[in-house]
Amino acid sequence: MRSKDLARLFVGVGGFVGLVLVPSASLPAQEWARKMFQTLEHDFGVVVRGAKAEFEFVLTNPYVEDVHIASVRSSCGCTTPRIKKEWLKTYESSAIVATFNTHLFIGSKGATLTVVFDKPYYAEVQLQVRGYIRSDVVFSPASVELGEVEPGSPVERKLDIHYAGRNDWQILEVRTPHPALKTQLVETARGGGQVRYQLTVRCEGQLPTGYYQDHLILVTNDPVSNQLPVLVEGRIRSGITVSPASLFLGVVAPGQKITKQVVVRASKPFRILSVHADAECFQITLPPDRTPKTVHVIPITFIAGKEPGKVSHTIQIETDLDSQSTPSLSAYAVVTAAGQ
Repeated sequence: MRSKDLARLFVGVGGFVGLVLVPSASLPAQEWARKMFQTLEHDFGVVVRGAKAEFEFVLTNPYVEDVHIASVRSSCGCTTPRIKKEWLKTYESSAIVATFNTHLFIGSKGATLTVVFDKPYYAEVQLQVRGYIRSDVVFSPASVELGEVEPGSPVERKLDIHYAGRNDWQILEVRTPHPALKTQLVETARGGGQVRYQLTVRCEGQLPTGYYQDHLILVTNDPVSNQLPVLVEGRIRSGITVSPASLFLGVVAPGQKITKQVVVRASKPFRILSVHADAECFQITLPPDRTPKTVHVIPITFIAGKEPGKVSHTIQIETDLDSQSTPSLSAYAVVTAAGQ
């Protein structure tokens, strides 16, 4: 296959309407699958033994055809991969989750993760992970698990840090990834080459809603490797949620009309005052029942224009809750060329 033929496979914004069949045995045939990934490698850096270390290789299907992830395997027991979602429709996303097995291995480790696709065509993609697992530092528990965080409700978690080596080893600073996370570090023991700290982490503000994952950084006086990451994760609830958060309206012909439903939820009864779209190609009718409810279902109708390609718009939902609970969602579709 010539390179100019391969390029047609990935026209997604302007005029892409389908995958081009390519010989599965040729090297370029794998390229359609590689193009779906945001990145093909990840370095965990220096992590401590027993710490929770995970990374998601995110992939998105830009094609009309459904994509199926058949399997994933690792070349090394130091890394365990899993598929977050096997089937991806157009513009749906998934991830290959790579878990670095810090409780089983120490030292410099790396692995090749082979992701196998069998639909719409066969392909394999290799992902690379690596990192260095220190044996002289241990976290207990393995990470800071915030759990389910309600809006306005403070959460506090504790983490014990145990170092074995030099008597003068110190943690000099704790860097936080978000101003809502506050930390307090207390030294609890020192002597005989053993140093212990207790780290208290408080969530005192509003983190980004949804699944939250980031790292605190412990800055030490270690002359070789002075930064240690601590995983922080949790699910941050919103005062009001919209499902789906991103609405795919489908692959449609010019002038075609399609209706999808959006579900709006809150922890207390509320009214929907209005729904606005930033384009005239939407028809939105509020339900006649205007009584306060914790769940509202809103039908949204999209009428495709004449121009082919991907279209994307924003829909804003106004409620009688406070202004901080005003949600929005992105709505998008792929319009095919006339006559296709």
